[in-house]
Amino acid sequence: MLLFDRFNLGHGFRKYFQIHPAIDDPLREAVFRIRHEVYCEDLGFEPVRPDRRETDEYDAHSLHCLLRTNSAPPGPVGCTRVVLTRADEPHAPLPFERTCATTLDRSIVDPSRLPRDRIAEVSRLAVRAAYRRRRGESLASAPIRDEDFGTTIQPRFPYIPIGLYLGAIALAERAGIETLFVLTEPRLASHFAKLGVDVRQIGGPVEHRGTRIPSMMDVQGIIKNMRFLLRPMWRAIQEDMEAACECVAGA
Repeated sequence: MLLFDRFNLGHGFRKYFQIHPAIDDPLREAVFRIRHEVYCEDLGFEPVRPDRRETDEYDAHSLHCLLRTNSAPPGPVGCTRVVLTRADEPHAPLPFERTCATTLDRSIVDPSRLPRDRIAEVSRLAVRAAYRRRRGESLASAPIRDEDFGTTIQPRFPYIPIGLYLGAIALAERAGIETLFVLTEPRLASHFAKLGVDVRQIGGPVEHRGTRIPSMMDVQGIIKNMRFLLRPMWRAIQEDMEAACECVAGA
């Protein structure tokens, strides 16, 4: 997929993919099965389960995002989620607050002191092997590499992982989330900088399925400072997510 496919990443994205908030049982089932395939069967991060569904305690208060092929019938490609704080227990820690309890630099940000209904965490981003596997990537759930952006002679674009991150941002914006946290590979910030997205490290690395860095993103800052080239893709994803949510609300 060429980066300059008709000079419109929104067109390029819609040509190949469709993205949905997983707001009904069949879509959530697809999410849990992708996660099981990637996290349990491919990578061994979680135990294989008889029902082939990977779920945890955070799913009940999460917003889920599903990416599928734009074909008939659509095929599952990847997923992610936005973990919200619990309405009944707002100070219960988000996943990264447990994992990074001893490495967070609270002089930068102390999540426990932020309005808890305005923060969330992006997690469980997974892409099926057929859409992610290149040499040396068997132990990565959704990698982004320098070569995904191609060269000046033949530019390319990593539609799938970026599409899932933008889907998570769209869900967060709709939910009134101001700050997103993410526990991710060290080089994500440099890759996102290419797109005008500021990912700020907020603590030291931890060992969690490889070396991971706790980071934060400002939702409105991402939208405001997004590179011009990325905006058509953002609008396409935002429109699709909004339409799906409004369709369910009006049913």
